[in-house]
Amino acid sequence: MNTPTKLSLHPAWTIDTVSPLIFGGFLEHMGRAVYQGVYDPDSSQADEFGVRQDVIAALQELQMTIMRYPGGNFASGYHWRDGVGPKQARPTVRELAWQSIEPNQFGTDEFLHLCQRVGWEPMLCANLGTGTPEEARDWVEYCNAPMGTRWTNLRADNGNPEPYGVKYWCLGNEMDGPWQLGHVPADHYAIRAQQAAKMMKDCDPGVSLIACGSCNIDLPSYLEWDRVVLEHLGGLGHYVSLHRYARNDSDDPADFLAMGKSIDDQIEGLDALCKYVAAKQRRRRRAYLCFDEWNVWYKAGLPQGIGGGVFAPPLIEEVYNLEDALVVASFLMSFIRHADSVKIANLAQVVNVIAPLLTRGDDLLKQSIFYAFEMVSKRKAGTAMRVSVQGGELHSPGYGVCDEVDCAAILDAGARQLHLFAMNRNTTRDIDLHVELLGQELREVSSEILTGTDLKAANGFEDRDVIRSQPAQLWQNQAMKLPAHSFAATTFDIA
Repeated sequence: MNTPTKLSLHPAWTIDTVSPLIFGGFLEHMGRAVYQGVYDPDSSQADEFGVRQDVIAALQELQMTIMRYPGGNFASGYHWRDGVGPKQARPTVRELAWQSIEPNQFGTDEFLHLCQRVGWEPMLCANLGTGTPEEARDWVEYCNAPMGTRWTNLRADNGNPEPYGVKYWCLGNEMDGPWQLGHVPADHYAIRAQQAAKMMKDCDPGVSLIACGSCNIDLPSYLEWDRVVLEHLGGLGHYVSLHRYARNDSDDPADFLAMGKSIDDQIEGLDALCKYVAAKQRRRRRAYLCFDEWNVWYKAGLPQGIGGGVFAPPLIEEVYNLEDALVVASFLMSFIRHADSVKIANLAQVVNVIAPLLTRGDDLLKQSIFYAFEMVSKRKAGTAMRVSVQGGELHSPGYGVCDEVDCAAILDAGARQLHLFAMNRNTTRDIDLHVELLGQELREVSSEILTGTDLKAANGFEDRDVIRSQPAQLWQNQAMKLPAHSFAATTFDIA
């Protein structure tokens, strides 16, 4: 039976303003993400700073707003002083997280200058694995304090007299994971994070701090870790992080496309815990969610010995297909649906390493997930809306019962526009879709659709446009036929 789906909206059914910071990225010193990715002085694409302009131009198409750096697992062994000062004097070190060689030719000043040129909000991840709380405090001073002290004078000596004003700081990375350099139990990390947070805030009261939350829903410490950390940090923790990498190990496309329900569950579980801790401690301000690592990752595994002790080894250069792009769209729609709790999110990563972009020499490729991200990011302004979905359901082995149509909506009241996103999870049939906004007339302004005949199809350097968004006129009388395994994004004018 071909059950139609009706999406009903009301201007009063609002959630919260969509934070533009949920459209962020993540740049880690891993594989070819920095070297041969963003930074490649030997490339014909490099500018006077050694930054690849083709990569930056493509990232600007995604309208990313915030960029996390320098890790990731890398951050837990990184000492920021190694990456500042004259390049010829910077040490080459053995990097342990990814078993690679790090020459430190791209560091704090290079990254922050790039953020200034591109318009990204910088988000720095302090080393709370092998580093100390004082080292984190010193980094805040180097970046944010006015001249006249040891670390600010060093910044000036390095050619940067004015403070950078970095607002967002991660208190370490994935410290709940046994694989992490400096991993400790939750109560030990909480003490370390509290010490760092206190000094960082004393150095610059304007910083916003992100505590390490549970990075894997399968760890036995899941959520209990978050409770311990948040209760100890109290009001010092403005955000708590969560991570998720979607997998399709069973090669079941229908089940894979249902995983948006699990993303919802993960967000709602941590959101409930944040509210609980705030209520228990009688604090008016609760911690919000920072989804600072998310993507699809399961095909390109980490090799034994990982990087092999060489410089810029190719690591987890995932090739993304159509079904991967649809799951990326599900992540973004979930963030929009939870606009009242998810305030920051960072696609991991931005180039070469599990990324929407791949480089090969001086060439650049946009992968399928690039287009899913772009379709949503260009329509991010406004307030998230609750959508009543009336239609068919799917029974997923991994995630339970879910709507056939995964969707989200943003109301831009100032522009009198509605942005609507819809993904058909059904892999075998089209769905008749109808949208209604309290009886108001909607006029299609622009639409794009991402679909194809083969869920496993992917772009390559020899055939670049196998999977990409296509502009289309999709709607007639506020109804459309949403193809099987497809994602559509539309902007309507509200008459």
